[in-house]
Amino acid sequence: MKKDYRPAKRHVEVSPGKALKIVRELQKLSQNQLAELTGINQTTISAMENGRTNIGVERAKVLARALHVHPAVIVFPNWEEDAA
Repeated sequence: MKKDYRPAKRHVEVSPGKALKIVRELQKLSQNQLAELTGINQTTISAMENGRTNIGVERAKVLARALHVHPAVIVFPNWEEDAA
């Protein structure tokens, strides 16, 4: 018997900075290691993760390349395609 499932509801909104931190930590990288991979200094990475500095599209591209994810994972972590 086939059951229909509803998608789980999101309980927490994730900011771009938080998304950056989650992806970085999942890959077991320190801020210093990410700084070495990207050329973005560690204090700037910290500021982005804590929402004190905007990530921006160009930085998102550099970070995404180093983290092997699509830039949208960082820039638009809460985006959902409308169901048609």
